[in-house]
Amino acid sequence: MSLVAIVGRPNVGKSTLFNRLVGMRQAIVDETAGVTRDRHYGKCEWCGHEFSVVDTGGWSSGSDDAFEQEIRKQVVIAIDEADLVLFMVEAATGITDYDAEIADLLRRSKKPVVLCVNKVDNGEKVFDTYQFYSLGLGELWSISAANGSGTGDLLDEVVRLLPEETQAEDPYAGLPHIAIVGKPNVGKSSLTNALLGEERNIVTPVAGTTRDSISTHYNKFGHEFILVDTAGMRRKNKVSEDLEFYSVMRAIRAIEHSDVCILMIDAANGIEAQDMAIFNLIRKNKKGCVVVVNKWDTVEKDSKTMKTYTEGIQARLAPFNDVPIIFTSVINKQRILDVLDAVGKVYDNYSRKIQTSVLNEVMLPEIENYPPPAWKGKYVKIKFITQLPTASPSFAFFCNLPQYVKEPYKRFLENKLREHFDLTGCPIQVFIRQK
Repeated sequence: MSLVAIVGRPNVGKSTLFNRLVGMRQAIVDETAGVTRDRHYGKCEWCGHEFSVVDTGGWSSGSDDAFEQEIRKQVVIAIDEADLVLFMVEAATGITDYDAEIADLLRRSKKPVVLCVNKVDNGEKVFDTYQFYSLGLGELWSISAANGSGTGDLLDEVVRLLPEETQAEDPYAGLPHIAIVGKPNVGKSSLTNALLGEERNIVTPVAGTTRDSISTHYNKFGHEFILVDTAGMRRKNKVSEDLEFYSVMRAIRAIEHSDVCILMIDAANGIEAQDMAIFNLIRKNKKGCVVVVNKWDTVEKDSKTMKTYTEGIQARLAPFNDVPIIFTSVINKQRILDVLDAVGKVYDNYSRKIQTSVLNEVMLPEIENYPPPAWKGKYVKIKFITQLPTASPSFAFFCNLPQYVKEPYKRFLENKLREHFDLTGCPIQVFIRQK
């Protein structure tokens, strides 16, 4: 997926535009300059084209901001990684030294640049935009990120300049992509090496040894897929080096491009807040999931330890707790092949297509036995069910009054789908549509 970076000096409206493009208030917006420090990522869809957007901190120098140098590094990294750069300037202020600095950086980067002049709220302000042609970055686009005027034309230009995505780039495009994710030092690279039977990735006791997402073609024991070892993902305030920001970004993109994720957790620590954050990222991206509890050999056990541990994890993952949980010791090669089998099974479930006739035959009697609750004397009748042609399992239930079907009943429908069809390890989407 193509990546678009929004750059500019502080307080020109980068986060406001970012929120508009991704369709939600994801980045904090304030009149105070320098609010954004970290890079924010989101997805934008325009006229059938989907691309990732990254919001960066404001570029400045010689200011009182203690984070200034780190923010500048983050901006440079975002420009390096991006396929296209959206350079934002502000109409009323005109060209500042910072604008000139960024324009110079962008000309040297050789990346496609779209120059957009923000805060053009009325016709008179258009005359303030022409001075920006002197930056030497070609055509400019007048917008108001706050009220949305001009953003349609801007997006048309962005989509036109983005590189065409071709399947030829990936020689293994047809194979499932399996991403191994988790916090630093839980044994992701060790698991990769154990599965491959060779020292493919560097392993040390130092957290953060793996810097990049490393893809390997795996074809053994009747399984064939692309195995992606990722960098450990820790909380933002624990990340100090710009290299690690880069690594975490790659790990997030590995999740986005995978089919099934292996979430590794440390048996000694149990499932912690950061593990839950990664799990929610997997669920949000609608990917299959297998939980692998590593370093099981370090835990003191009795006959009920595994059962208690499993129940504890399922309670944390609820309501999506229908996930295979495997206890391993990668160093001792314990239950390694069970991980492969679980991943294969989850991928089969993830890509399963259920016939419409079978769906209706099984689900309509269940709905008849327990119909949706009436709302203000109006009865909801679900007449027809079909599976949607999406990558992850998604089902549309057609009825007369879709607005009266609430979240608890959608969960009931999801539970019945799981009960009758093996969808272990897969997030399910339930849509209620008008018949």
